[in-house]
Amino acid sequence: MQYLTEKYKEFFKELAANNNSEWFNNNRKRYENDVKAPFYKLVADVLSEFSKIDKNLSETKFSDCIFRINRDIRFSKDKTPYKLQMSAAIAPGGRKNMSYPGFYFEINPIDINIYSGIYLADKNQLEAIRKHISANLPLFEKLINSSDFIEKFNGEILGEKQKRIDSKYKTAAQKQAIIFNKQFYFKKTLDEKFITKNNLPAIYKEYYNTSTPICNFLYKAIKNGSK
Repeated sequence: MQYLTEKYKEFFKELAANNNSEWFNNNRKRYENDVKAPFYKLVADVLSEFSKIDKNLSETKFSDCIFRINRDIRFSKDKTPYKLQMSAAIAPGGRKNMSYPGFYFEINPIDINIYSGIYLADKNQLEAIRKHISANLPLFEKLINSSDFIEKFNGEILGEKQKRIDSKYKTAAQKQAIIFNKQFYFKKTLDEKFITKNNLPAIYKEYYNTSTPICNFLYKAIKNGSK
């Protein structure tokens, strides 16, 4: 089935030029019918597909995965009230679980951005990940150098890096600089033609399947580190 139509893209293009409450309220019915309802249906179906692969998602509600369209402007110089895309994070517990190696996607009028991995690791999790990578360098490098990961995510683990790390990781870090990372995520951008595709859940599932081995590696690191 088709989830998002040209009306979805048109709404956000117009919102970009009219990002204020008055315009949004006057176009609320469009938002409900052309944006919110189809996007919610898409996320529900994506979560259903992913739950067949990851049992940790079985208790997750699709509504908990979806981010609000309203921007948090309390501490921002940009006071425009609305985001120019819809987004969702598929992880146990939904969008609030940013430390689990989940699957995030956002759809704006011109493209789809897909992210996976870990974006916000706390101090203990970061230590556990570095320890796990250091102890399993051949396996980690096999995962990030796989043809599928290179094809789907350009073979790149992204994230901010620390200038200094504990001396016990320096030898491993000389072989694999990713150990300096504070974040361990990867990204793919799909162009505009994908937005209105009929088989978006199946497309996402392809990327999810590719991300799963590395996410399992990161999850194992965190799980072992919590023992």
